[in-house]
Amino acid sequence: MTTTDHDHPPGSHSHPPSKSEDHDHSQGIFGENTELAFSLISGALLGIGYALSKFAADAVPSWLVLGCYVAAYGFGGWFAVREAAGKIRKRKFEIDFLMIVAAIGAATLGEWAEGALLLFLFSLGHALEHYAMGRARKAIEALGELVPDTALVRRDGEVREVPVDELAVGDTVVIKPDERIPIDGFVTKGESAVNQAPITGESVPVDKRPVADIEQATSSGGKLSPEHALFAGSINQGGALEMRVTRLSRDTAISRVVKLVSEAETRQSPTQQFTRRVERIFVPSVLVLAILLLFAWVVMDESFSESFYRAMAVLVAASPCALAIATPSAVLSGVARAARGGVLVKGGAPLEALGQLRAIAFDKTGTLTEGNPQLTDIVPVDGVEEEELLATAIPVEKLSDHPLAEAVVRDGTGKLEAESLPDAENLESITGRGIRATLDGETVHIGKDDLFSEVKGPGLPDAIRQTVESLEADGRTTMIVRRGDRYLGVLGLMDTPRESAKRTVRRLRDLGIKRMIMISGDNQKVADSVAREVGIDDAAGDLMPEDKVGFIRKLSAERSVAMVGDGVNDAPAMANATVGIAMGAAGSDVALETADVALMADDLDHLPFAVGLSRKTSRIIKQNLWFSLGMVFLLIPATIFGLKMGIAVLFHEGSTLLVVFNALRLLAYREKPGPVEEAMAERPILPAPK
Repeated sequence: MTTTDHDHPPGSHSHPPSKSEDHDHSQGIFGENTELAFSLISGALLGIGYALSKFAADAVPSWLVLGCYVAAYGFGGWFAVREAAGKIRKRKFEIDFLMIVAAIGAATLGEWAEGALLLFLFSLGHALEHYAMGRARKAIEALGELVPDTALVRRDGEVREVPVDELAVGDTVVIKPDERIPIDGFVTKGESAVNQAPITGESVPVDKRPVADIEQATSSGGKLSPEHALFAGSINQGGALEMRVTRLSRDTAISRVVKLVSEAETRQSPTQQFTRRVERIFVPSVLVLAILLLFAWVVMDESFSESFYRAMAVLVAASPCALAIATPSAVLSGVARAARGGVLVKGGAPLEALGQLRAIAFDKTGTLTEGNPQLTDIVPVDGVEEEELLATAIPVEKLSDHPLAEAVVRDGTGKLEAESLPDAENLESITGRGIRATLDGETVHIGKDDLFSEVKGPGLPDAIRQTVESLEADGRTTMIVRRGDRYLGVLGLMDTPRESAKRTVRRLRDLGIKRMIMISGDNQKVADSVAREVGIDDAAGDLMPEDKVGFIRKLSAERSVAMVGDGVNDAPAMANATVGIAMGAAGSDVALETADVALMADDLDHLPFAVGLSRKTSRIIKQNLWFSLGMVFLLIPATIFGLKMGIAVLFHEGSTLLVVFNALRLLAYREKPGPVEEAMAERPILPAPK
């Protein structure tokens, strides 16, 4: 039975058909059911021929019975011959070829009924396998079907309906209540709750509101807050919205997910590669064994025809159909289920690797914490007013796009009485340490204490150092401000842990992840404080970006480890982990491209789901491999010692179907504990608007 992927019927703009080496089963006189129809016709002709030979042998000519069997051969072997011919042209001798040889051998012996039965059962199993595997593929294609074909666009003061493919970046699209959002963008007018479950797996609708600055949002490169961002395929609920388009239809998050998941079928896992190697050795070995059995009559007291029949029966029994489909069926089902739950897994290799993890490293900021720090402490040195400290820090931090800088500007501005501040210029980033800029002709340095041992000027005063140590002991991230040669004071910021972080860590431990490590560029005391709060034992602080890479490499050398980050700043570390996992990938092109596994929502609760699903997938792959190998090793000696070809093919095809349907159980996977999972389980998997 073949294991290659078959073409999908062309769909909408959002889900391109997958590539295939073989013919398209959807093409034929019965459409996508042609193979099944041919199989049933073969079975009917076989039944008619057998009935005529048994109950009306004297009343009908022998050529009519033979004609029924020959026709049964034709219909039952049509697709097998086509596939085998294609493989032979590529110098591949696979399972279809063995079946055809066995059927021809049966016909040569005059066992037309046996041969027709073989091809009927083989084609029936083949058709049912394609039907079952099609269920997994349709789960992927259903994602693409979420996007409507048309949209209401406001152009030249008029609202008119246009095809989604014709929308351009910058267009204004109108979305009515209970309609699907047709394209990616951000809210410019109106407020509503949006159901993003089909895209990100979030069980609770997300409240949306307009952006404050349309031009700034347009130039943000897709980095938008969850309350502003809209994704194609999600469902607007309560109120009408207007949105600005930021991506073309072919570039939306859902389009890229469908494309990447479809491509995942072609990315083989280690187990798939192993079974392929076994298959390449096994099939020629079976042919050699069959040839040797042809000469059993030389050493045994039997006729050549009996030896020939036994050899053909062994060909059938030894064909590793179930083995060949065992891993691909599980991988496809696992990847499809993950995508349906808001997790993008790029193929069998990361899916298997995720299930074998023994350690996970988390980036701190934006992963275990909210990534939305608050300015909590303003501590000027003696003789410096709080207003002077803020009036120096805010103009410099305005030039930076770092989350800490944004917090200083946002929270510090509200504490200032001054209506306007001078503009800073010449910003320079000192990687991992801080920043430098010019304000009113003076150089301003803002950063960690390490920064001031590297730059020219007076060393860090003891009073500043004591303030820093005190704030960091309370879990604050500190920023020292120096203007010229004057130290003005220290700013303390705190990024609170995510509400889901502690719950996620506990559930991962229940799944068998015993070692979890938090890595951070913040000082060690802050790292330790956050780690304790979320329940992680190990924390590594004061890490530069290159230090994170080295840390992950060291961990990977000891055990399989995943790195969880935002997919941008943490991309080098994720690339060096066994599995790179990016959060919030729905709004990040970089995350979708760099990560092995992408959590579409900015939500840690999806991580245990992904790990649990991958472990379930690994268990099913092992079950399938043991069962398929066991069936082959049971049937080979049984046929050598006289098991009939028809019974052998019945067990053979039955085992293949059992393996496929065992894999399809993954499509119904649900994680056991947790209120979030219970809420997700209650919602429709692919909700439809009213």
